[in-house]
Amino acid sequence: MKYRVLVLLLCSVFVGTVHAQDLPEVLIIGDSISIGYTPAVAAELEGKAVVRHNPGNAQDSGTGLKKLDRWIGTEQWDVIHFNWGLWDLCYRHPQSKVQGNRDKVNGTLTTSVEQYEQNLDEIVSRLKKTNAKLIWAHTTTVPEGEAGRKVGDDTIYNEAAERVMIKHGIAVNDLNQVSDSFAAGLFVAPGNVHFTAEGSKKLAAAVSNAISNALQE
Repeated sequence: MKYRVLVLLLCSVFVGTVHAQDLPEVLIIGDSISIGYTPAVAAELEGKAVVRHNPGNAQDSGTGLKKLDRWIGTEQWDVIHFNWGLWDLCYRHPQSKVQGNRDKVNGTLTTSVEQYEQNLDEIVSRLKKTNAKLIWAHTTTVPEGEAGRKVGDDTIYNEAAERVMIKHGIAVNDLNQVSDSFAAGLFVAPGNVHFTAEGSKKLAAAVSNAISNALQE
């Protein structure tokens, strides 16, 4: 009887592994906002796709250029959902005591909007070589009172990103519009760009829907 149970367990593990290997592979690239919603996306698409996030935080688009090839690796991705922006438009000062040295008054902008657009153009050109279906996610809302980011810059940077995506024919997932509709309680604190678990789940729903649509095309 013990042997029979062991055989059945081994068979179950093997079948599950084969099934997982047969599923489409999805890569999510992005900052801490995407790190927050990726687990809910993976749960939403369980049995439909294998969802992974790039190791760590993708930070700004300059970091993306340096590490993109490493993140893509040799995997044959079916869909890549990617995003930059909040780190790019952030002002930082080495003497600031705010987390991440944020300081929109005396700090230095991480990436100009012109450089951001140029970086994204190069990133998209590289991503297109993977033959994966690509989805760009607009950066989420910069709320009033954010220490290192100016309200409205999210719109300016998203407009620059959209020009790149139109040029390359890339689908856009407008998470900025989604997060703009959030009540204050869905942010972790006033003036904070991060979201509660409930807020992340709402973003995840939009991401899952975009990925599902891409897989069905």
